[in-house]
Amino acid sequence: MPVPNSLRCLVRPSTGLPVSIPRTAASLGVPSAGLLGTPLLAAASFSTTSSRSEGASGIAKNHHRGGKKTFTVKKKAFVLERGKSPLPGERKAYRKRIILSNDNALAVPWLTDLGPAELSNENNVARVMGIPEEVQDQLRASEAFKTTQCWRMFRKPAVLVRKETVDLTRRMDRAAQNNEMLRLVVTGDKVAGKSLMLLQAMTHAFLNDWVVIHIPEAQELTTACTEYAPIPNTDPLQYMQPVYALKLIQAIKKANEKVLSKTFTRNAHPHLPQNIPANTPLLTLANVAKESEAAWPVFQSLWAELTAQGVARPPILLSIDGLAHMMKISDYRTPAFDLIHSHDLALVRLFANAFGGGLKLPAGGAVIGATSRSNAPRCPSLELAVSRREVEQRIEASSKAAGSGSGAETTATATEEVPQRDPYFRGYDDRVEAVLRSVEVLRVGAIDKNEARAVMEYWAASGMFRSVVDTKTVTEKWTLGGNGVLGEMERASLLSMRM
Repeated sequence: MPVPNSLRCLVRPSTGLPVSIPRTAASLGVPSAGLLGTPLLAAASFSTTSSRSEGASGIAKNHHRGGKKTFTVKKKAFVLERGKSPLPGERKAYRKRIILSNDNALAVPWLTDLGPAELSNENNVARVMGIPEEVQDQLRASEAFKTTQCWRMFRKPAVLVRKETVDLTRRMDRAAQNNEMLRLVVTGDKVAGKSLMLLQAMTHAFLNDWVVIHIPEAQELTTACTEYAPIPNTDPLQYMQPVYALKLIQAIKKANEKVLSKTFTRNAHPHLPQNIPANTPLLTLANVAKESEAAWPVFQSLWAELTAQGVARPPILLSIDGLAHMMKISDYRTPAFDLIHSHDLALVRLFANAFGGGLKLPAGGAVIGATSRSNAPRCPSLELAVSRREVEQRIEASSKAAGSGSGAETTATATEEVPQRDPYFRGYDDRVEAVLRSVEVLRVGAIDKNEARAVMEYWAASGMFRSVVDTKTVTEKWTLGGNGVLGEMERASLLSMRM
């Protein structure tokens, strides 16, 4: 049936202005019946009407005419200028650098340098004395100075001679005179001066021409941060650390150059990269270690010469800081992925044998280890051994006092019991307890008011303490510093001046 013309006009698209058409079934694409029942075609998927955005001329507003160039301007992102990035290792060098002088500080006129017998002289207690320049270089080479200590605030490094200092140095002199080995553990509260006590022991050794072998941080040997390799033909299997051994040899050579140049080898060492005949200075032997591959054989030869019997040899000081790190199971692993005990590492085993009494030195010496309260793992066997030895020392001192006729301390110590193992705890280490069974313990405590006054007068003379040093000021800072804890007194008096 033909569609009338009138109906065609109704379905014809409009050529005029756009007319809003309600959404019907036809606009959704659904066929519907016409006015006369005739089905209509479905609406197209696109609209043939003009867009709402077009103007009256019928041209879209966003339309770009052909042949015209258009420019799109983009806003540049803001770039923050951060300057030049630091070179590799520069941050670590800045963090670990040691500054031993301050030109802005005042020179203390009454400050005198230490001598070979100054630290063991009881008359120097409660005095601040300077460290000689040649000893400063030796201590720097041994890494005895810490970044947490306030050396950079004063004109030159100086130390306070304490009662514990005189006690320690006298023990060292007695051991050297009797060709014996002093085995000592320095312990105490946090920031009480344990590392400074170790530094004073090294200073006394350098001034008296000892050979000093120092481990600044025991964790560098046990936390799996340096290379290691098994030593063949060792039972039980031991492990060497060649890279650290090279670093240690270089420190020994630089710190003990004067003594090593006067000490000569007893035997020849043809197995080294450079043939070393007999009667060669030990400094030449130490210079052979130029690469890490030859470091461990050179260290073995150097140690064998230093401990050779029947020839003149200097006393030896073995010192280590952070003792708890070497009294536990290390982070290294065997090829079977089992954890290695720290005493199976060759360098740590050397110190463990010295603490246990198995090391004999021809001219005597000392092995001194300092504990740490700020960076140390929990070591129950070390804590038990130290507390046990302290009680035993007090009992021995009381028995000697009873024999001399004074029984006041005997009654106070007679009721004190030696600490024992906790039967319900399984974390003790028999190897650690065997090493520390007979060591001596030196507890570094708080300083008295005389020593506090001496160190505060030194601060004031250097221009770092801007108050009158009298009895009231000394008592105030001594009390604020935990009743004489040296590090706390420094915080209470000099923290605002630290740069």
